[in-house]
Amino acid sequence: MLGAGEIARGMQGALGFLQRDPAAPSYFDNTAESCLRSFQVMILVAPLYAVVLTILYSNVTTTAEGWEIVLVEALRYTVDWLLFPVIFFEIARRQNWVGQYPRYISALNWVNLPLMIVAVVAVILASILPTAAAVLIQLGLYGLLFYWFLAVTRSVLKASWVQSFMLLLVNWVPSRFLSVIVDRFLGITPAIGA
Repeated sequence: MLGAGEIARGMQGALGFLQRDPAAPSYFDNTAESCLRSFQVMILVAPLYAVVLTILYSNVTTTAEGWEIVLVEALRYTVDWLLFPVIFFEIARRQNWVGQYPRYISALNWVNLPLMIVAVVAVILASILPTAAAVLIQLGLYGLLFYWFLAVTRSVLKASWVQSFMLLLVNWVPSRFLSVIVDRFLGITPAIGA
């Protein structure tokens, strides 16, 4: 399990990307072991993700049973977390980025922890503020997600802006597609008056 020192180091490195700290990539070892350990961040983020889902599900109706929602959302969480690293490995192989693969995936995994903390606050605020403010908060959260992803990609891979945006699309589009599938499977519709 991840120790307090490792969590502090991962958070510091993840936040370093927001500050455009050129040393931010050095917080993440470029080893397979470090990369695999970074997937344990999934365990740290899971309770925060559950809080976000609880709030989001309070504003929708669904045809699914509670156990179905828990099972499907747990599967979505796992698949969504693992999908980009699998897809990116083939891209890395073709672009000669395999040497930076462990550091890049580690950094992206660690970014999820502070990002999810911000998401919890944003979703709570969006649930109590008027709709217009909620939309602005959601757009701001997407902007933060996209900026963070681009900052990690540019810093670790030394990718061009075009390559970084393409990787952002490769990350984001399958994730949105997965969300559409899950929403349809669970029969999710906005709650009346929400």
